[in-house]
Amino acid sequence: MNLTVSITNSNIEDLSEIFTLYRLATEFQKIKFPGNCWPTFKEKLIVNEINENRQFKLIIENKIACIWAITFNDVDIWEDKENNCSLYIHRIATNPEFRGNNFVETIVDWAKKFALDKNISFIRLDTCGKNDRLIKHYKNCGFNFLGVKKLKNTFKLPLHYHNADVCFFEISLKQEL
Repeated sequence: MNLTVSITNSNIEDLSEIFTLYRLATEFQKIKFPGNCWPTFKEKLIVNEINENRQFKLIIENKIACIWAITFNDVDIWEDKENNCSLYIHRIATNPEFRGNNFVETIVDWAKKFALDKNISFIRLDTCGKNDRLIKHYKNCGFNFLGVKKLKNTFKLPLHYHNADVCFFEISLKQEL
């Protein structure tokens, strides 16, 4: 079945659906990966991302199939590995109706084009908890697994980062330039 997929910025009218997808993703995490679940995110965080054009949605048949956010620096998570030339992907949440479509690969393809257009050299993401299945999945999507560590200063970060083992992933675009 060929579906028409489009990627665009989320808008303020999507706010309710974004929070629904985060809630459903958290419920799924509680079943699949107990102990490493997202907290309820603050509306101000999501509204800021929307206003700054950093919250995205993947649309299939006029439905939001997947959402994620980006940032261009992430020193609170990447600490001394922050390099000021990366695109960071956060909080990928898939609509349960569309699970199994490997949207991470679609997001990676989109992110490569997005990053190259902005002369960004790396695509990065992180995840809390040492989940071997997720590590393998991200590696299969082209990320290099950089290892696991606990963060030093988490007071500015959402609760799921506090005292968590954080896995780090990166795709270098230098060879693609």
